[in-house]
Amino acid sequence: MQNLKLPITIDPYKSAQRRLVCDGYFELSGMNRLLAACESVGEQANINVKFSVDEQGLVEISGTGSARVTLTCQRCTDGFEQDLEIDFSFSPAKNAEKAAELPSYYDAIELDENGEVNLRELVEDELLLAIPLIPRHELEDCNAQADSVWGELPEELDKPNPFDVLKKLK
Repeated sequence: MQNLKLPITIDPYKSAQRRLVCDGYFELSGMNRLLAACESVGEQANINVKFSVDEQGLVEISGTGSARVTLTCQRCTDGFEQDLEIDFSFSPAKNAEKAAELPSYYDAIELDENGEVNLRELVEDELLLAIPLIPRHELEDCNAQADSVWGELPEELDKPNPFDVLKKLK
């Protein structure tokens, strides 16, 4: 099976009726927010998306994906490559009331004025959420200064308690 470029927007209701399965990619160069958050990005994000109708009659958009990006280590400020893996499950909602009625295992996704979902934005949002809160190398791979202390702090020297003087006043 060949790797095809995915559509930017898609009608989730028609796709779910057809039980559409999309296996393809998005160019990362079109994801401006991801470009701003990373030092550099690979060429594409590989995505697998499945449209279906669940047992409650709700449209489900589920899928997985991966992309390779370069992030800045927050310890040593050198770049390092990170694989971002995503796994998502959405259900389209026409308004906030319908979104509140969705089961907790679905996230709501907004439809545009044409009743379609922007699939590229959905994937970009999920990739942004997959970036670690504090990106950093593994400790053994990090080029941080040798005088930096990571992990356990040095033991304090035995200092006299400054409040011992107050005990003598009793």
